[in-house]
Amino acid sequence: MRKFDHFLAVDWSGARGERHRGIALAIADAGGGPPVLVEPPARGWSRTEVMELLRDDLPANTLVGIDLGISLPFNDCGAFFPGWDASPSHAKKLWALIDDICSADEHLGAHGFLAHPEASRYFRHGKAHEGDRFHLANAITREGRFRETEIAQKRQKCRPVSNFNLVGAAQVGKSTLTGMRMLHQLRGHLAVWPMDPVPARRITSGGSMLVEIYTGLVSREAAALSGARTKLLTYGDLNVALEALGSPPVMRYGAIDDHSSDALLTAAWLRVASGQEQRWEPRFLTAQIAWTEGWTFGAL
Repeated sequence: MRKFDHFLAVDWSGARGERHRGIALAIADAGGGPPVLVEPPARGWSRTEVMELLRDDLPANTLVGIDLGISLPFNDCGAFFPGWDASPSHAKKLWALIDDICSADEHLGAHGFLAHPEASRYFRHGKAHEGDRFHLANAITREGRFRETEIAQKRQKCRPVSNFNLVGAAQVGKSTLTGMRMLHQLRGHLAVWPMDPVPARRITSGGSMLVEIYTGLVSREAAALSGARTKLLTYGDLNVALEALGSPPVMRYGAIDDHSSDALLTAAWLRVASGQEQRWEPRFLTAQIAWTEGWTFGAL
C-alpha cells in the first residue's frame, strides 16, 4: 500500500471575488499528532494562493484532498455536453476548455463559462432559471445529472448535488468549475487521482497527489464511528469525531466554523483512509469513468 507522509485537506470555494473566508486548509502528519490549520493570509485565502501553495510549497509526499468535483457527468449521456460540438472527450480536455473560456476571469473565476451561450444551457442558474439542457438524463427527478461517483455516494446515504446545479447552500457547481481551472493550471506539477497513476514515493521532492473529497461523506463516516453529530459546531464536537478516527484532539475550545472543522476532520480522515485498499479500488470505477468523470476518494 502506497504511504504518504502528509495529508492536506482543502475546503474550497467557488464564490466570486479574490479572497474567501470559506477556504480553509489543514494538514496532518503520518507520524501522528492532531491535524493543524494552515494559517491563512490576514484577509483569507485566495484561490490563486492555494494553487501556488500546491504548485510551489507542498511538502514532498503529500496526499491532498480538495472538496470539489474534478469533473462533470459523462457516463449517463456519453458526453459532458450532449449536442455541443465542442464537448471534450475526457476530463483533462474539459479542464482546458473551461480555463480557456474563462481566461478573462480573475482569481480563477468561472463566470465566463456560465455566461457562455452554449455552456450555460447545461446548468441550473437560479430557482426560475434553468438551461434547456440541464435535465437531460434526469428529467423525472429534476435533480440534474450525476456522475457515477455521486451515485455511489447516494448508496452510502450521502446527499450529493449535481455539479450542474448552481443553486442553494449545498451546490458545488461553482467550486467545481473554479477548481477545474486550477487543476488545468497545475498539470505537470501535481498528479490527480484517478486520472493519473499514483506517483512513486519520494523523500526529497515530489511524490504528491491530489484527490477529490466530499466532506459530507467524511463527517458521516466519523459520526457513524463516534455516535456523535455530523455538523461540528464546537471544538468539543470536532474532538469527539477526531477521537473516533484515532486522532489526538485539537487543543482549542469554543465555537468553530464549518470550513475549519471540515478541513481539520478531513485531514485526519485522509490519514486513515489512505491506508485502506478499497478506497483506491472502488468497485464501480472503470478506466473509462476514471478518464472522463473521475471519482471521489472514499466513495465505495
